[in-house]
Amino acid sequence: MSRYRDRYDRYSYFEPSKTKYERIADAEKKKKALEKRGVTLSPVVLEGFAIATTAWGKAWCKNIESYQDYSNRLPRGRSYVRSGSIIDLRIERGEVRAQVMGSSLYTINVTVQPTVKKRWAELCAACSGKIGSLVELLQGRISDEVMAVMADPDSGLFPKPSEIKLKCSCPDIARLCKHLAAVLYGIGSRLDTMPELLFLLRGVDASDLITQAVEMPVAVAESGVALEDDELADVFGIDFDTDSDDVAPATKRPKAVAIAAVKKRGRPKKVAEAVAEPPKKRGRPKKVTVEVAEPPKKRGRPKKVSD
Repeated sequence: MSRYRDRYDRYSYFEPSKTKYERIADAEKKKKALEKRGVTLSPVVLEGFAIATTAWGKAWCKNIESYQDYSNRLPRGRSYVRSGSIIDLRIERGEVRAQVMGSSLYTINVTVQPTVKKRWAELCAACSGKIGSLVELLQGRISDEVMAVMADPDSGLFPKPSEIKLKCSCPDIARLCKHLAAVLYGIGSRLDTMPELLFLLRGVDASDLITQAVEMPVAVAESGVALEDDELADVFGIDFDTDSDDVAPATKRPKAVAIAAVKKRGRPKKVAEAVAEPPKKRGRPKKVTVEVAEPPKKRGRPKKVSD
C-alpha cells in the first residue's frame, strides 16, 4: 500500500479500496475456503474483457445502464465483475441470490416482480409468427424487430427500476452499492450461457411465444371460411343455415357398391409359361421282326387208291 493511501485513508470511515489484483486474490482465497468446507458455488467467470457477448446478455446490461438511478455506481460494479469478486450467483423465480467478495464476504438479494399477465400477453401477440423455434429464441437468433419489442423499457420483458428491490449486507447506505451493481452485471453475464433464466426470473414461460405463433394461422384459417360463406350469401341471396337439426342425414351407400368402388387392385397373377419338353435321346433303332412266309410243301406222286 502506498504512502498516499496510508496517510489519507486513516481519516475515512470506510476501509481503503483494494486494487484489482488484491480483489482477485481475496476472491480466489475465499472460494477455496468455502469449497474445502463442501459448499457448492456458482461463480461468475468472464472469458474475456467483455461482460456479456450474446444478444440476451447485452440486452440486459443495456437495460440497467439506461436508468439514471444506477449510473453512478455501475462503473465500480463492472470492475468487481471483471476481478471475479462474484463467487456465487443463483437466479431463481423472481429472485437472485449472490455472494460478493469485498473487504469481506457480502450477501446480496435482488427481488424482481413477475411480469404482469396482460403485459406478457401483449408481448406474445406482438411476437406472434416472428420466432422460428424455442431454440432460436434462446440463442438470440431473432430479428431486430422482436428484440426491440422484448427490450422496450416500458412494455418489454426486462424489469424496470420500480420492479426491482435490492438488498446488500455491506455497511453502504446507498440504494445501489458497488456490490449490487456487480450482481446486476453478473446477471447479464449469466444470461450469456443460460438465457432461459431470464424467463424464469420474470415468471413467464418462453414456449408461450412459440405457441402463440402456431395458433394464429389456425384462427386465421377458421375466420377465412366464415367470411367466404358471408360473401356467398350476399352474392346469391342465400341464407346458409348451419343448424344441425335442419341438415338431412347422409345416406349410406350399399355395401356392395362401396366394396366394389374401393376394391383394391392386386398384382396380376403370373401366367405359367409353357416349357417345351427336352428332346429324347436318340438310340439305336429297334429291330423290326419281319414275318417270313412258310415255304411251299413239296409235291410228290399221288398215292395210289386201292380198289
